[in-house]
Amino acid sequence: MRNETTSPDVPEFVVADPALIPVNGYLANLAPIPVSRMFVIKEWLAQYREKLPDSPTYDASQGDGGASLPGVPGALLERAYQLQRDHGTAYDKPFGTDRFRKALVENYWQLDAATGWGPQNAVACEGGRDALLKAYNAMLHLGHGRIGDVIITSRVPWVSYNWGPYDIGANVLRAPGRAEEGWQYTEEGLQASVEFAQKAGGRKVAGLIITSPDNPTGHTLPVERQVALAKYAMGLGVPFVLFDWIYHWVTADAPVDINAFLTAFTPEEREKVIILDGLTKSLGASNIRSAHLMAAQKVCKFIQSRASHGVLPSFYSQAVAIAAYEMGYGEAAKSIIGPTNESRVALDAFLEEHGFNYIIGTGGYYAFINCARWIRAGGLADSEALSGHLAENYGLAVVAGVFFSDAGQDWIRFSYALPKEKTLAAAQRLVEGLNALEAGA
Repeated sequence: MRNETTSPDVPEFVVADPALIPVNGYLANLAPIPVSRMFVIKEWLAQYREKLPDSPTYDASQGDGGASLPGVPGALLERAYQLQRDHGTAYDKPFGTDRFRKALVENYWQLDAATGWGPQNAVACEGGRDALLKAYNAMLHLGHGRIGDVIITSRVPWVSYNWGPYDIGANVLRAPGRAEEGWQYTEEGLQASVEFAQKAGGRKVAGLIITSPDNPTGHTLPVERQVALAKYAMGLGVPFVLFDWIYHWVTADAPVDINAFLTAFTPEEREKVIILDGLTKSLGASNIRSAHLMAAQKVCKFIQSRASHGVLPSFYSQAVAIAAYEMGYGEAAKSIIGPTNESRVALDAFLEEHGFNYIIGTGGYYAFINCARWIRAGGLADSEALSGHLAENYGLAVVAGVFFSDAGQDWIRFSYALPKEKTLAAAQRLVEGLNALEAGA
């Protein structure tokens, strides 16, 4: 029998009084979230093309193998279409589909039962940003259950790490880090961050983000070091550590072995691990929007319940993943991985030969290059002004390090997600543009 608690003539809240969200003015006080300045780079390059329409241009700003390399092979797209046609166009579940989970766990990760994880620990998402927002939300709710707590990032983080957590009510704290060490996390820096948050209004840390290979610095962190940092953070009371491995297949080494990784943690620690991966980088599938999260069941169930009222993963993005996983991912992604690895070796040798101070790891798409000498010589304000100079006058697009944080004001991010010949041509154009600043041109 239904329990009538209010008159049909009286408004009623969906939830009872103790669960009502308290009135809070924090939304009105948020700092404006800026549009990504990556789009400015394209405008600078367009100005160069207008001036010199017959001169070649070089886009070393790309983090998109679908734009600068062949992207997803046509055979995979056709196979995904067949899967979509056979599957139909009805709603799927908030975690995706059982077939996606099966291909992910069995073909892609080859997950061992000894980890205690299986299909129930996987959630399909609409690309990396969707996955990250869902993960941040879970961290806040399941960590300490408070708006205003902290997500820790590196000192020079991917630009959306600055603003994604902030938009949903988490304060972002950049950990201590030094340029000469590639702004890597240290145990001392993590402890200082936790203590800093506590002193800043009694805030607690809801989560730590570890990304390797790194965007923007290109630094690669050994898996053993990732585990050590995560365990140390957990020991400090950090409830979740998010591992962003979106680039880990684009490497000269082997991709991460999730079984060895997970069994390095105790079952209790494993409850605090969240892993992000997907097709975006390694398959050149930026606009396919296929990513997934691997996490404890409580995290997956939390995300699924919210997704059922929010963003449901599309089947086509899962179908592309299924096709790639069932083919064998190394084979499916070789048209991205192979050229990028070749470009990395060539660019590393070029930068070394020309005496640059730079960071380049064994994986990912990026080199982070210190251009302080030329910024000063040209009387420029920072790497944003340098990026404008290179694009407008030399037809070379790179990303200003200052776009990521002030710590990157003397650095540029140079993408080598290009065929080797284009990477080297772009690097040579960089040298020409920098030399012109020293020559006063």
